[in-house]
Amino acid sequence: MATKVRWLGHNCWSIITGGKTLLLDPFLNDSPSAPVKADAVAADYILVSHGHFDHVSDAAAIAKRTGATVVANYEICQWLGKQGVKKTQPMNIGGAIDLDVGRVKLTVALHSSELPDGGGGGSPGGFLLTLADGKLYFACDTALFSDMKLIGAVGLDLAVLPIGDRFTMGPDDSIAAIKLLEPRKVAPAHYNTWPPIAQDAEAWAARVRAETKAEPIVLKPGDTFTV
Repeated sequence: MATKVRWLGHNCWSIITGGKTLLLDPFLNDSPSAPVKADAVAADYILVSHGHFDHVSDAAAIAKRTGATVVANYEICQWLGKQGVKKTQPMNIGGAIDLDVGRVKLTVALHSSELPDGGGGGSPGGFLLTLADGKLYFACDTALFSDMKLIGAVGLDLAVLPIGDRFTMGPDDSIAAIKLLEPRKVAPAHYNTWPPIAQDAEAWAARVRAETKAEPIVLKPGDTFTV
């Protein structure tokens, strides 16, 4: 069964693979761009990249409703456990774990990671997913870094990169990232949620076609495509 990826606005993604659903960075109830609310999404696993509210705010409620296992760094798993989340898989940067849908590796991200209550959220990260039918890299909130070349060396079917600028890399650095990663397909994230991170995704896609070998995939919140 092919992997299906649905953008739920900002950096929230639903990845359906092997009959299971992975939900990345659930920020739905307070997101102005989310097409659904937190009580309407499915999840077998919830992946959380870092502690900022616009990535973790709905994780506990969804995990408790669905019984999903949260995959995140150690500090975030501890924090969610105190909120009643029963099943977690704590990780740290560079580590990987095997799930019944494939292998999940927590990659470097250059960002910050304070939890909504002011506590320390550990090191921010991205996720490299090795699934039965492809390799997917979600850079999550990050600046450009040269070791993206090493992440891309595994042969990526999809890379998802932030393009909003201000708090993450912007369009210019995302083009440089694509050249390092060399994915087959690339999708933008973390843009147009609020005016300070507004971007023209179609103009970005034109640059991707002109300056890289990747195929750009531009979605509207709620749209799905098959990897």
